[in-house]
Amino acid sequence: MKPEIIRTVSPLHIGQFMFVRIETESGITGYGEAGIWGHIEAAATVIARFAEYLVGKRAFDIEHHWNVMHRFSYFQGMAINAGISAIDIALWDIKGKALGVPIYELLGGACRTKARVYGHIYDSTIEKVLEECRRKMDMGFTAFGHINPFLDEGVDKVYFKTHIKKMEDAIENVKKMRAVVGDKVDLLVELHRRLTPAEAITFCNGIKDTCPMLVEDPIRPENADAMARVADRIAVPIGTGERFSTIYEFQALLSRNALEYARVDVAVCGGITGARKVAAMAEAHHVQVVPHNPLSPIGLAACLQVAAAIPNFAIQEYSTGFEAGVFETTATHLGSDIVDYVPLPKDGFVDIPSGPGLGVNLVNNAQEIRPALVQPIKMRPHRDGFVVDQ
Repeated sequence: MKPEIIRTVSPLHIGQFMFVRIETESGITGYGEAGIWGHIEAAATVIARFAEYLVGKRAFDIEHHWNVMHRFSYFQGMAINAGISAIDIALWDIKGKALGVPIYELLGGACRTKARVYGHIYDSTIEKVLEECRRKMDMGFTAFGHINPFLDEGVDKVYFKTHIKKMEDAIENVKKMRAVVGDKVDLLVELHRRLTPAEAITFCNGIKDTCPMLVEDPIRPENADAMARVADRIAVPIGTGERFSTIYEFQALLSRNALEYARVDVAVCGGITGARKVAAMAEAHHVQVVPHNPLSPIGLAACLQVAAAIPNFAIQEYSTGFEAGVFETTATHLGSDIVDYVPLPKDGFVDIPSGPGLGVNLVNNAQEIRPALVQPIKMRPHRDGFVVDQ
């Protein structure tokens, strides 16, 4: 067949999302998404820069392009790798569309046709969190994530609690969640890197009787040795990796037995190509994959294509909230109004898109529906004048 040659590579800043649209000379369009939502304009600059290299090249040479973009000039990092991720996803989308198959068929075929999902729950009071637990149970979800026992209070509210109060309140909140959902729902407890190793050990051991599926990012993820130290001293599994932009960061934690669930972000860690590499490493360590996606249905579709093709997939994040960067829970997937298809949960699972490529496309007027939005730089203050991770 005639090779698909890349004609244009265009970043698209739509609402709180950064996409790339890649078009070939034969008229095939592929879409990808960059996951660096906090520094979204930086990803656009990276995409435009790599367009200089990609235009005129064969779209099917995905692994080759992935290596060129990663190895060029020796520099990597979150913004660069988020741009690479978006481009990689779009190239897989083009290849699937050109060959008339979903991406998972190009990755070895489907291991599964459905993916279990967990919905987001967040609020500023435990009473509202428990109310949302009941609502989402009625919607059929069998797992809740982004469910924060320290609560999602506003960044304008000054924070301070004694150590014992901080620990006891959060531990009691998890017990209240478990009492409401019983054994019908798995809890993926979100800590959002807000604890020190000492606090993480105390908290995690305090909730072991509630049997959480995992505790996500109990501490800041940069130090693999520190995460391993926590993992060695707690009785609940750790999920981490959503902020990792290279496969090597995952390797560092896997080699230290520092996680049981790899939270690979397909839109940050090298796209579908990068996620497959992480999944293979995790499989060798008997670690399961829980793809991270606080993004649009384009990002969700990329995750689901990977989930279909790997044996060690566990569950998929399904973003019900975070509109305009605000922690408010919704009933529908974030960004549902700018795509032509959204997989809908039924009994806790979604069907994996089986159309060509990703199986999900941006609608033509997406930029009109959601004007460009940039998240302001702001952190919650501590009473002592410093800042609080949350």
